[in-house]
Amino acid sequence: MTDNARRSPIDTTPYTLEMPEAPVSWPEIFGRDRPVELEIGSGKGLFLANAARGNPSHDFLGVEMAKKYAYKAAERLAKANLSNVKILPGDARRFLHLFVPAASVSAVHIYFPDPWWKTRHRKRRVFCEDFVVDVAKSLTPGGDFLIATDVEEYFGVMMELMDRHEEFTEQARPEPKTPEHEHDYLTNFERKYRIEGRPIHRAHYKKTTA
Repeated sequence: MTDNARRSPIDTTPYTLEMPEAPVSWPEIFGRDRPVELEIGSGKGLFLANAARGNPSHDFLGVEMAKKYAYKAAERLAKANLSNVKILPGDARRFLHLFVPAASVSAVHIYFPDPWWKTRHRKRRVFCEDFVVDVAKSLTPGGDFLIATDVEEYFGVMMELMDRHEEFTEQARPEPKTPEHEHDYLTNFERKYRIEGRPIHRAHYKKTTA
């Protein structure tokens, strides 16, 4: 990230974070005390930019494993001159497990996570039992957990995991937004898959117990 940032004419420094060594303080990160939403796997930052622009009363943090995509996301955010969003390159599961304080985020978003198709790689999937436990820990009571994938088998696995957790209550499944221009999609993956005609599977849960 640092080398890329030096080569770019765009200053992405205000939009990037380093992996912390202790649990974070959201007011210290954002300079204010407002609801925080977390995106797991932000890709090139389309959702983050649209969400931050559309909901200026909330702060947003995206965590993206691939540094090249995290940098592209930071560039997108900088170009949009948004003041309520940041990106952290690194392992989202590790960040969520170790560094997000309990009951501190109002929403967690996970859109189009890597399905890791090969059976021997399934253990690398982000969406697993430990991940759901950490999401439940991190959300405030009444907080939202929003999910989307184009992989029906993976979606079934997600729903089975969610059914085991009584602290979550499923809400009406979100309807896809009708795009008015090429960037008016949930993510870059959604834009690609909907153009290809693939079905998108979505779910929305609320944390209904402490």
